[in-house]
Amino acid sequence: METRDHKLGDKIYRPQRVKRHRLKRVLGVTALYSAGYGNVGSSIYYALGLVAMVAAGATPVVLGIAGIIFVFNALTYAEGTSMFPEAGGSATFARHAFSDLAGFTSGWALIFSYIITLAISAYIIPFYVGHFWAPLKESGALGIFVAMGIIGFLMVVNVVGVKESSRLNWVMVIADLLTQLLLVTLGFFLLFDKSIYVQRVVTNWPTTTNLIFGIAIAAIAYTGVETMSQMAEETKKPEKQVPLALIFMMITVIIIFASISTVAFSVMTPQQLATEWAADPVAGIADGIYVYLTEHHPFALQQSDISFFHILQGFIIEGIRTFLRPLVAVLAATILLVATNAALLGISRLTFSLGEHDLAPPVLSRIHPRFKTPYVAIIIFCLVAILIQSQGLFGGNFLQSLGGLYAFGSLLSFAFAHASVLALRIKKPDMPRPFKAGLDIHIRGKSLPLVTILGLLSTIFVWIILLLAQPNARWGGFAWMFIGFIIYYIYRKKSGTPLTRSIRKKRSIA
Repeated sequence: METRDHKLGDKIYRPQRVKRHRLKRVLGVTALYSAGYGNVGSSIYYALGLVAMVAAGATPVVLGIAGIIFVFNALTYAEGTSMFPEAGGSATFARHAFSDLAGFTSGWALIFSYIITLAISAYIIPFYVGHFWAPLKESGALGIFVAMGIIGFLMVVNVVGVKESSRLNWVMVIADLLTQLLLVTLGFFLLFDKSIYVQRVVTNWPTTTNLIFGIAIAAIAYTGVETMSQMAEETKKPEKQVPLALIFMMITVIIIFASISTVAFSVMTPQQLATEWAADPVAGIADGIYVYLTEHHPFALQQSDISFFHILQGFIIEGIRTFLRPLVAVLAATILLVATNAALLGISRLTFSLGEHDLAPPVLSRIHPRFKTPYVAIIIFCLVAILIQSQGLFGGNFLQSLGGLYAFGSLLSFAFAHASVLALRIKKPDMPRPFKAGLDIHIRGKSLPLVTILGLLSTIFVWIILLLAQPNARWGGFAWMFIGFIIYYIYRKKSGTPLTRSIRKKRSIA
């Protein structure tokens, strides 16, 4: 019988808690890698131009430095996830290491970065599709409305119910990697010139402030760590599989991003990358290769060139010239759409985790009585993303603003992850750690991972520079956190739960 306090349909969304006892852990390294790299690989389609808007000639250097910080992050998350193989990521680490309030703070910051990922991925899609219809790339307002429509569409799809396909993710990742390798190979063999590359870097070197700010923005290029951590509860032997998948992804990302940034500076100047191709830099690389092949390798066979080798060579060159740009446009738009949806699914997983541990009001975890999806969280956070996108209608450097907002949330959650792993090394040194971040140093009898210490210091430093250099990120980020603290305070006081620790008894599962 329903009571006044629990009306029909007023259920709490706890699918993972229920499924934990009846759903097998089925994901392996391949599925984790494809999901993680699907997010990271999609970010290069806009992060390269976004970083160039700030770091100019230092873009490859900035991406390299951010890549080192990414290695620190990946190793820290590998240790944390091996200890707590459950959804929540840095929010889970902080809750165990410090308090419920710390867990909420990290989780709320992470939700913010997911929302910005949702907004920025959808915003970039029209620029690549603009290859087939120019107004999508040329009209800022039209692109914004299309991006809003994409989020609205995904909101409906996720409310009705959508399932992830690890096989489809894997196919997309393979296609993405092959295309990126093709661009890198062609760029190096056809266009790379060491003297031109060095000259473009040196003559366009940014100020120290922009250099550091560029590192903060470059953090957007290395999304995906949290994605794997969120999937730990669905993974076979997560204490081993998640760290292994993180290491594989880390290696791939470093190699691909370093290669693509180098090729980009071989194809175009930093100014072109930061203006004409800022929103679709990989399309700029494809366009540069297209122009080169058109000017230097026209497919016009002469009577003396009718050998099989020349015919085959001509067809290959013509095929690349003809299909490379539309291939990049289609693949970029597709994988960005997948990444947009993945961000929405990440919000659902994280919201569930926060709700399960009393870190967020139950209304955010409420499921639809028919579709069995967390419709309240999906609708609310999609509307927030659409509201953020609407700011692009008023002009200004909208893409850079989105990058700053993303960096605010992601860097804050990374800092909590590092601090939590260090705190757990001190508070619970004997706790099982199937994977350790490595390079341990001994301080006052405690074994602490050097990579995590460096990760914490570098992340906090870059985050502070971001706050000083980017007013939009500073005020927008703190406004989001302030709203979250109000929600958290009201909910915990109303439920009679202390702000820093939970006294809730574990609920039984019917």
